[in-house]
Amino acid sequence: MTWDTQTSVIAVGAVAVVSLLLGLVLLVRTGRMRQQYRVLDAADGRESFVAVVARKAEEVAALRDDVAGLAAEIRATQSEVNRAIRHVGLVRYDAFGDMGGRMSFSVALVDDFGNGFILTTVHARSESRTYVKEIRGGMAEVTLSPEETQALEDAMAQTPGARS
Repeated sequence: MTWDTQTSVIAVGAVAVVSLLLGLVLLVRTGRMRQQYRVLDAADGRESFVAVVARKAEEVAALRDDVAGLAAEIRATQSEVNRAIRHVGLVRYDAFGDMGGRMSFSVALVDDFGNGFILTTVHARSESRTYVKEIRGGMAEVTLSPEETQALEDAMAQTPGARS
């Protein structure tokens, strides 16, 4: 062996040792990765990670559908609530000077759009009379008494489009 051959053998040996060390390091790292990602497969009778993620994605999609359905129901319910008579204005008064106790009254009952009616009952000593007047868009087609006008204004002040 000559000096050049000897140097070549040492160089090849060094490369082999380095390659062996790198191979061992990669083997150890691969073993660690296998342990860390063992969850991904269905070993030991457990559900695989991929299967769990797929199942959860299906559950999220089902929840989105449920939320969309509930949103539609809420919109329908809100539409019904807007048309429900829920704004009330009440004015009690003495229709006649000789009677006390404010037994007469006018009550306005309207929805969010100002549609509804005014119910007026006038009490006298010997009789009572009741009147109903239709309200559309916050307006009456017939003339309103001052008490009916006040009751309607009070009810309309409660509607969403009312000015304070």
